[in-house]
Amino acid sequence: MERAEYERMHAVEERMWWYRGLRVLAVQLLDRALADAKPDGAVLDAGCGTGGMLLALAAALSQRPAIGLERDALAAGMAAQKSRRPVMVGSANELPVRDGMLAAYVSLDVLCHRGVEPQEALSEARRCLQLDGVALINLPAYRWLLSAHDRRVHNARRFTRSQASALLRAHGFRVKRSTYWNTFLFPLMLLRRLVANADDESDVREFPGWLDRLFAAALAAERFLIMRGISLPFGGSVMIVAARHE
Repeated sequence: MERAEYERMHAVEERMWWYRGLRVLAVQLLDRALADAKPDGAVLDAGCGTGGMLLALAAALSQRPAIGLERDALAAGMAAQKSRRPVMVGSANELPVRDGMLAAYVSLDVLCHRGVEPQEALSEARRCLQLDGVALINLPAYRWLLSAHDRRVHNARRFTRSQASALLRAHGFRVKRSTYWNTFLFPLMLLRRLVANADDESDVREFPGWLDRLFAAALAAERFLIMRGISLPFGGSVMIVAARHE
């Protein structure tokens, strides 16, 4: 992303409803998956941006070391300052991590980035995970929804749930959970895409307080269903929990 987009993310990610909802869902799913897993090792936020998720991981999984990886040096510095956790500068395509070091690999809207090769990134994730180690992947949904926002943040691809699951299985992972989310607000997302112009700014911004609370409540209701084992049938994003197997 451009410097301006990183600065925008750094400024609003602690307050914006979407980031908050993403992190709570990701942490809850990861915590549950790790409770059932044998590996005892580090958790890597691969493509940690400006550090909001890394901060959440460090707070929620205090019994495991959390580390970050970010290809952009500016964002990596912001992430280290925000999270107070180690952040490596490097690519998800070639992790600077030794074999079998990780208990968990977290990748939030990274495999969709134009600078990332999904096949290489997942092969690297598998190499660095212990047997039965957990991979938690979030991706934007549906290629036909590619928009000005995607271009601003350098997203080159979107996935269906079946495409994302097949990709993980092809690289040595067993899919344990998969669901769409951002479902209740999906009609508004479609409307936004229909009226948006090609030169619009990204969707990363502050919202009026009442609207932010309303959108956050919609994600909280979805989270209630997902954490009770319900997989939502469509939505703006796909979340997958997988485990490395032989």
